[in-house]
Amino acid sequence: MPVIVYAGNAGDRNERGAPGALALGEAIAADLGVPIASAGSPMPLVSGGWQDQLDAARANLHRLADAAARCLQDGAAPIITMGRCAAGLATLPKIASRHPDAMIVWFDAHGDCNVPMAGEAGKSAYLGGMVITGAAGEWATGLGAGLQMANVVLVGSRDLDPPELARINAGEIALVPIGPELPARLGDLVTGRRVYIHLDCDVLSPGLVATEYQVANGLTFAGLHEAFEVLAAVELVGLEIAEFEDSWPDGRPNPTEALVAAIRPVTRKLAG
Repeated sequence: MPVIVYAGNAGDRNERGAPGALALGEAIAADLGVPIASAGSPMPLVSGGWQDQLDAARANLHRLADAAARCLQDGAAPIITMGRCAAGLATLPKIASRHPDAMIVWFDAHGDCNVPMAGEAGKSAYLGGMVITGAAGEWATGLGAGLQMANVVLVGSRDLDPPELARINAGEIALVPIGPELPARLGDLVTGRRVYIHLDCDVLSPGLVATEYQVANGLTFAGLHEAFEVLAAVELVGLEIAEFEDSWPDGRPNPTEALVAAIRPVTRKLAG
């Protein structure tokens, strides 16, 4: 199966996300010796709030959802690169439909489980901060739902909003925080489960890769590799990677090699 590269926007606030998804997708495909397949098409940045951005991206996101669904229907486990984590609004419902019991292991500096607030009229919230709840049907995305919050585990999340912390403290959603025993703690949760992985590159420590957010005290490449070795030991149903930009804001290139090496235990397993 090819590596699926999402070519469209999804709440993008700069133009480095889609080219980053292409560069990373090409690098993973070359490492695995497989082709790439593009889903969606480029579009200009959209001003306005999250509703405007979602409306503009919806046609492209449906194309991504269709590409993921075809892969799953063929019995394969997709590998998807996407510029922004908000594109997960298209993929997660397809995973939940095909594998309703799958655990969603969500590597991200953020919790991404906020919801639109009453009266905001689609203006103030950040689309990428509402992906998990959108896929769970807590607000209407127009892209499907079905994800069970109890199947989600956040990994490395440390820039959390009060409502997200409240969900974690209530046991609604699990968190594996950064720390020396992270691989073992993650292993305890995923053993015996089917797993779909979402990797948002800002889970990594600042300076390692170019991504929109740089949040202190993240994972190293070695730590990410150790976690992916644990995940490669269970049944995997797919991987998506978001927030890898093609360059730093000052124009320096963003090499792919270290990230591709760190995730290789999972990509090699998914490629068979």
